[in-house]
Amino acid sequence: MTQISRLVIYVVERCAELGVAVTPPHRQVVAAAVLNVEDVQAEAVLEPLYELGAELGSLLTRRAIAALGTAPADIQSYGKAALLGTNVALECGAALLHPRLGKAVRACLPTASTIMPSVTKRGAPGACVDIPLHGVADMWSFDHFDTVSLSVADAPASHEIVIAVALADRGRPMARVEPG
Repeated sequence: MTQISRLVIYVVERCAELGVAVTPPHRQVVAAAVLNVEDVQAEAVLEPLYELGAELGSLLTRRAIAALGTAPADIQSYGKAALLGTNVALECGAALLHPRLGKAVRACLPTASTIMPSVTKRGAPGACVDIPLHGVADMWSFDHFDTVSLSVADAPASHEIVIAVALADRGRPMARVEPG
């Protein structure tokens, strides 16, 4: 049975960009769950992971919003990621992220209507995953194209998956790229 072994919450508050004050600070948060999937085989039926993805979407979004101390309607960008241990099939990460997790996140955010950008990769404990972000209401808002990085020192072990939801309360600091 897949179980959460720990939750990790990581907040980034950018107060300056290349020496220029960012007021108010640009804030990003990543809420991640480390899952023990030792009993999940490469050929496993994926439906239980779909449901777990929905549960994680709600849980991680609520935790991320609480860590930012903001209202759900104030979230402007989001993304999701799966970082898999070396003995976990990539399809298990996809099963957690895609069918239901994004819908659960959007249900927690009243202004969210776009699909969530995502990344799935395999790595050793401490590997870094760069989570892509884009606008919750406009996936083509250039000001909201961004990333946030996550590294968990002791995860994923070979039989673990780190599932993460990333949120931000505004677009990139000093964003000024114009659509072409």
